[in-house]
Amino acid sequence: MDDLFRSVNAFFAFIAPVSDFLWDFPTNIKAYSRIPVLGQFPFAILLLVGVGIHFSIRTRFIQTMNIRKIVRIMLRKQSSSTGVSALASFMLGLAMRAGPGNIVGITGAISVGGPGALFWMWVAAFFGMATAFMESTLAQLFKERKQNEFVGGLPFYGRRILGGRRFVGTFLSLVFIVYALFNVPPQTFNVFTAIGTIADTVAGTHLARQSTVYYVIAAGLVLACAFIIMGGIRRVTAYTDVLVPIKATLFCVMSLVIIGINLPLIPYFFHEVVVGAFAPHALFGGAIGTALAQGVKRGLMSNEAGQGTITMAAAIADNDHPCEQGFVQSLGVFFDTMVICTMTGFIVVMAHVWTGTVDGQAWESVRASKITVYLASVEALVPVWAGNVIRIVMCVCYGLFAFTTLLGMISFAEISANFISRSQRFITGIRVVGSLVFVPFGALTVLAGLELPNLWALSDLMNIVMVLLNVPIVLLGQTLVYKALAHYRATRGGPFVSDDIGVRTEYWTAGQRAHVASAPARETDSVEA
Repeated sequence: MDDLFRSVNAFFAFIAPVSDFLWDFPTNIKAYSRIPVLGQFPFAILLLVGVGIHFSIRTRFIQTMNIRKIVRIMLRKQSSSTGVSALASFMLGLAMRAGPGNIVGITGAISVGGPGALFWMWVAAFFGMATAFMESTLAQLFKERKQNEFVGGLPFYGRRILGGRRFVGTFLSLVFIVYALFNVPPQTFNVFTAIGTIADTVAGTHLARQSTVYYVIAAGLVLACAFIIMGGIRRVTAYTDVLVPIKATLFCVMSLVIIGINLPLIPYFFHEVVVGAFAPHALFGGAIGTALAQGVKRGLMSNEAGQGTITMAAAIADNDHPCEQGFVQSLGVFFDTMVICTMTGFIVVMAHVWTGTVDGQAWESVRASKITVYLASVEALVPVWAGNVIRIVMCVCYGLFAFTTLLGMISFAEISANFISRSQRFITGIRVVGSLVFVPFGALTVLAGLELPNLWALSDLMNIVMVLLNVPIVLLGQTLVYKALAHYRATRGGPFVSDDIGVRTEYWTAGQRAHVASAPARETDSVEA
């Protein structure tokens, strides 16, 4: 078995260099890298920030919309039994956004770029909210009905915007399926990391990966994923409706408790973040560009604005106007970065392990493992007697972050696959491959004691590929979103028909809307739905 895994890792050896090249381009060109500040920014990050600023201006800063109004949209009862509620789509989107990257990604950004990276993360998220609004509105605009469900997202609006050619949507769907499924094994690894750390803490010793505990974790994880995924999108959203609030609330409450214990350090936190954004500590390179680049990159990769991934969750929602889902998913970016990521930032910055808790040499060695840095920061801020308890709770949060992201990845692959075929056999095949092939594969690599860095690098490569595919399509379709937004503002969210903005869509026509509205409304989804 070990030979098989090593062969897989060797087969993907070409991925990491390609991924690094695309992420770093053109900073890997000497002439460009010598440009002050700008030379530290790769094209992908400039593209994401640039379109975020552009969309913010064109929508008159839609991200400043009253949050209470968005909450009312999310809590509004569904008008029919088709699709899922706006709240369920928000939770499914947050299941993907609020993943392990909110802990290890943000910790990594601060470890490399210093506390100032958090400031630039906030800036990137603010503009990313506009991008999320644009892509999510497009997803709603071009969604399609599938019996009592909606399907849509990047492949669907990509085909329409790029001339209606089916092969375009098929290509986008296949790329997204590869992206989603190859993100499953790394999330499986993250679940094991969380539960394994809990087991080590309880046992008071390090447990080998070949121990019975790890085999039990593997069996339980595979069975849980298979049960939830094989029940379809309705069952997945029923569980994410429960798990996402639990993980977010638990993480935020525990973070606030830690911050409360260290209340006198709050001024230090804001000083380090603001000053570090413009005058970073020498330990982090001493250049503004380092903090800026790390903050922007990690922030955008955490909230996923512009990648097209959350468009699958946006499309399946039952909304009265396509812009409503744009508002909802924009709020998702805010909550992901401004709330959850900031909580991580508070703990890592307030612990200031680089300023004397450990010496420079020790800091260099410990920051190689981002989860180690985070847990070390937690333990540095709490009383010794409470250290193990809080460590366990935070690992539970980390495990839930990874588990819900895993569910989201497979579910989004299923939604995307509907563009290729809506055959129940084909869709069931996607569910089987995701839950009974890729999840067990990730579990087996853990049991074998291997991390397969070359295979995991594929997810990094696919992240940038999704950005480079999605952003140009959103730019080409932006006029339709502006027209839909103008309609929303003029009618205050009144009845919407796509012909009013000069495009005919499958769902947003008078006949379709009347047909869907005539169906009895679904009150709630039970966990077994």
